Amino acid sequence: MKDREIIITNYVTAYNNFDVDGMVADFDENIVFENMVNDEVTMELNGIEEFRNQAVQAIDLFASRQQTINKFIHNEDWSEIEIKYFAVLAMDLPNGLKKGDELDMTGKSIFEFSQNKIVRLTDIS
Repeated sequence: MKDREIIITNYVTAYNNFDVDGMVADFDENIVFENMVNDEVTMELNGIEEFRNQAVQAIDLFASRQQTINKFIHNEDWSEIEIKYFAVLAMDLPNGLKKGDELDMTGKSIFEFSQNKIVRLTDIS
């Protein structure tokens, strides 16, 4: 389980540093990514290139962003982290949020593993 914690911590550190290569370093080529809000899937990406492209596009949205891991929960094939998330927007968004607005929330991410590679990542807020 310690290896998973290192892999997940490396991912979160890369995310916080806008380091897309670091974010995907431990991904399986066929990674499945889902973002869920209020029990609805708001985004699904299939494969490392789709994820990479989305992650690069998302960089411009934020002046800063910080995920803080509050807790690890491990199961046989997956690990979950409870996170605190804070970000400052770098631009206006179509949903009405404005440049400079702060996002401050909690959530969780579930990482599914196969042979020490992340094969599925689900972000839930």
